[in-house]
Amino acid sequence: MTRMIRSFSGALAALVLVAGPVAAQVTLPSDNTAYGTTAAEFLLLGAGARGLSLGGAYAALATDVTSLYYNPAGAAQIARPGALFSSYSYAVNTKYIWAGLALPFSGGARTVGLQIGNFGFSGQPVYTVENPDGDGTKYSVAQTFVGATYAQNFSDRFSAGLTFKAISDALGKTSANAFAVDFGTNFHAQAMNRPIRVSFVIQNLGSDLKHTGSALDQTVTRPPVPGQVDVPQEAQPAELQTKEWGLPVMFRVGASLDAYSNEQTRVTVLSEFTQPNNNRAGFGFGAEFMLNDIGKSGFFFAGRGSWSYQPDNTLDYVGANAGFQSTMSGKENTDGLAGGFGLGYRRPSLELGFDYAYRSLGLLGGTNMMSFTVSW
Repeated sequence: MTRMIRSFSGALAALVLVAGPVAAQVTLPSDNTAYGTTAAEFLLLGAGARGLSLGGAYAALATDVTSLYYNPAGAAQIARPGALFSSYSYAVNTKYIWAGLALPFSGGARTVGLQIGNFGFSGQPVYTVENPDGDGTKYSVAQTFVGATYAQNFSDRFSAGLTFKAISDALGKTSANAFAVDFGTNFHAQAMNRPIRVSFVIQNLGSDLKHTGSALDQTVTRPPVPGQVDVPQEAQPAELQTKEWGLPVMFRVGASLDAYSNEQTRVTVLSEFTQPNNNRAGFGFGAEFMLNDIGKSGFFFAGRGSWSYQPDNTLDYVGANAGFQSTMSGKENTDGLAGGFGLGYRRPSLELGFDYAYRSLGLLGGTNMMSFTVSW
């Protein structure tokens, strides 16, 4: 036994002596976050001006048509059928549209819904190395998803929902298809005699995108075999192979609390934690003020504001060996600020609504979204 202990001690000492210099030469990366490793980022652009003005930290509060996107569990609490259309003027003259339809049944215990989102642009000139001023052709981008949702109340405090998505990503003369699922839960109860909601959501869990198309078709000439007489080779058709790209999976945990409410007025505060697979963790918080049935006229008004933090929008490269550092100075400070309002008219058999949202993207400027809602 003594001899075995001595042998083990000697081996351990030798390992330490060898590992010390080796460890001194190994430098671990300070940030191994998988930035820029996913495709179809349009899946994260949201739905509806109400959600955008609340910074996307909306999964716990969403109980309208946009819950089909933010948290399918919230769709189970929609009181009556409704439809919503929104148009988002995004950065660099691109546009994102979203539309949804929700149909509750079984006395409101269950809801089915359909949604569609599209992002893109068209008519952009093609520039190449050979033709830096343009080769006379143009290209377009059209990224689309279609989703079907089923949501159910399992008790008076808990609901859950599931969404199946089909995704199409058309980039110029190439395209790819994928599928994904969203899953969400919503727990709603009372805290200090005030309504509180807590949500858990995972979005875009699905297959990869692998692009194919005529833009990848090429003709190649095989090189001559070394050591043999050069024989002219005819060009042969070939197809370039693209890398598979995953979808931007998002994990959300959110909470909302009605800080003040009575028959006509409500003030709700909310917050949300997000963890994507292509970025560091982020968070957001916001508030909504609602004034119902103004002057017993059926009209209502809502004011909203929020701020959300997304680490990749505040990265600053400070040197070849310094890596990335997070900065919250200068124009980047405005990134994540959002606000908006809503106007509407409500009667027992009909509700009409209009919502507007503004969101700052920091260095990319401000963006605007408008939504129109009808329920019956």
